[in-house]
Amino acid sequence: MPFVSESNSAAIEALERRIDRLRGELRRAATAGDRTHARALRAELRRAEHAWDDALADLEERSTPAPAPDRKAPPMLSIREQVHHALTLLGVPAAPKLIIAVHDAFFPGELVAARLTSLRRDEERSFKVAPFGRPYYLCPALTADLLSPARGLLAISTWPLESRVVGPLSARVDFLIGAIRIAQRVAQLPDDAHDARRLLWRFAASIPGAAGEVDPKTVAEQAQAELDVHLDADAADRAAAAGRARDRLDGAEALFGARLHKLRSRTAN
Repeated sequence: MPFVSESNSAAIEALERRIDRLRGELRRAATAGDRTHARALRAELRRAEHAWDDALADLEERSTPAPAPDRKAPPMLSIREQVHHALTLLGVPAAPKLIIAVHDAFFPGELVAARLTSLRRDEERSFKVAPFGRPYYLCPALTADLLSPARGLLAISTWPLESRVVGPLSARVDFLIGAIRIAQRVAQLPDDAHDARRLLWRFAASIPGAAGEVDPKTVAEQAQAELDVHLDADAADRAAAAGRARDRLDGAEALFGARLHKLRSRTAN
């Protein structure tokens, strides 16, 4: 049975009591109309909630029994490394559901969906503590119109801005690029790579002329045929958005997106 330190549990309980107390104080301050005090309490509450998240994650790690050593098993990868591998294969921003599907089809180990929910926040927090301290960051794609975080789309910070911004045609363009890259990877695998071929079939189902196909060459050719129709217009939209991003964003914003209230203030000025 794994050992759980009583001090860890006590720290979490103390944080929970602090969070409950801060929520009560914040509610009373908001009711009284004391905005200055409410703002300070809200910031303190966020810090306490982040500390609770970190303490709980540490408790989970300490409570997980170590697996029996296996000399043949590959080393365990962190969740950010697993996501990085899947995104690198796709080469385009992707939603968590697709990232998990790609990882399951091509890479060993399990990528847990629940751990993806806080990943982007953890990456942004790490960047703010030590900017550019890591070789790469997992960051959101940016919307071409507002340069704000695109909901539910992850990208890699080392990609050029033109690849990380998404415009009106980008969802389809990125789907087709992903299909081509999946097909190219499947072509390198043996015929019994059933999970990878099943994923290719799912891509093919939404590509005219490729529905029902699992032949990588056919899927890639049909995807490329449609991609040629949209690519130039999408590239122009992305290039224009990337140019605006370079002019307006810096530091963390260039990776994690501009916040709406900042965009409004800049527009007003």
